[in-house]
Formats: sequence, structure tokens, C-alpha cells
Amino acid sequence: MPALDRVARLLRFTPARLLDAQDAYALWADTYPPRPHNPLMEVEQSVVEPVITAAKPARALDIGTGTGRYLPLLAATGAHLVVGLDRSMPMLGYHADDRPRVCADGCRLPFPAGSFDFICSSLMVGDVEDLGAWTREVARILAPGGQLVYSDFHPSWSREQWRRTFRATDGRRYELAYFPHTIDQHLACLQDSELVVRTIREPRLEPRKAPVVVVFHATKRLRTRAAAAQTC
Repeated sequence: MPALDRVARLLRFTPARLLDAQDAYALWADTYPPRPHNPLMEVEQSVVEPVITAAKPARALDIGTGTGRYLPLLAATGAHLVVGLDRSMPMLGYHADDRPRVCADGCRLPFPAGSFDFICSSLMVGDVEDLGAWTREVARILAPGGQLVYSDFHPSWSREQWRRTFRATDGRRYELAYFPHTIDQHLACLQDSELVVRTIREPRLEPRKAPVVVVFHATKRLRTRAAAAQTC
């Protein structure tokens, strides 16, 4: 069976109990592996991983880290600080390791301005209704010239009527609601947050089929001397 057909069977509507993100991730944590465990995640990581490898960050943050899928990749670049952040304590704790992990809201990041030179976030912004609040917070803690790479569920999800579902240890199937964002909304929020888009990728599981995710790679604008003088 083609990969897209397998994913479609999982994503299209099936009878399932709808949960908010916090309750869903608490149930999912016990069976959520710290690796790409379906074709959608595999194709997303195939785009994101080369960006991480090329960046060679010194201070890296993974927002919405969950069970920490991207933390080993960030650490492998030689970064001297790698932090994972997530709102779900069960997701953070179930696969704990010695890398710092913080339980916090991605729209209220508990770090000073300019704390990181690289930030990644995998499929987390689908849980965020106010995309602008998220991009502003990311831009705030990103150092000038720092890089952001993040992914979202592609707008095609709405057209294809795909759903986010999982089966918990109790055998029941659950559905996670998500907030759909258009690519134009992403671009507007990035621009308003002084983040310059370098690339946009829309990977597909099969040619001629709808894209399943969208990946944005952006850089925070460097401050000019004139701009810095105006703030003094």
C-alpha cells in the first residue's frame, strides 16, 4: 500500500473521542516514541534535519519537543546547549535523558531575549491558535542572525479532511483538534516578527498528491548600527 494511502487511513475521520492537546498528549506519552514513527514524520524530518546539520548552532532550543525526537540531532551538531521545551509534563518525563527540558507554554517562553541562535519546532504550531503570539516570542528569544526552522500541518489537511488520531494504551482511538494556518498567515506573522524567510518546503509522500506538511526556514534580521542607536 502506498505511503500516502496508509497515512490517509490514519488521518481521515474515524470515530474517535476528541481531546484538547494537553489531555491528548498526557494519554499519548506512554506510546509516543522519540523518533519519526510514521511516514508523515519521516518526510518532515528529511527536510528539517539537513537544516539543523548545516546550521551548527551553539545554543539550540526545540519548542514542542515532546519525547525529544530532535534533541539528539541538535546535540550531534556540537551545540554546547540543547534545551527541549513542551507544555506536556508526561511527554517530557516519559523518555527523560540528561538534556535540559523545560515545561512551559510555547507562546510564553521563559528565556531572556536573544538566548538561542537556533530554534526548531516540529508540528507544534498546529496546537497554537494565535500564530502571531508564537512567532513574536520565538523572535524575541532568537539572537540577531539566528535561525528558525519549523513545520506545520499543510493547509491541504482542511481540503482533504485529514484528522490527527492515535490509539492509547487502553485501546481506544482519540482525536486531537488542531488550528489550521494558511501559508499566507505564516508569512505575515514571520514578517511582523522581523524574521526573514529563507526557504519554504512542502514535502509530499507521493508525487502528484497533496503536500502533508509545510516547513519554514527563517533568519532573524541583524540590527543595524542606526537601529541600535535609536533604542539607546
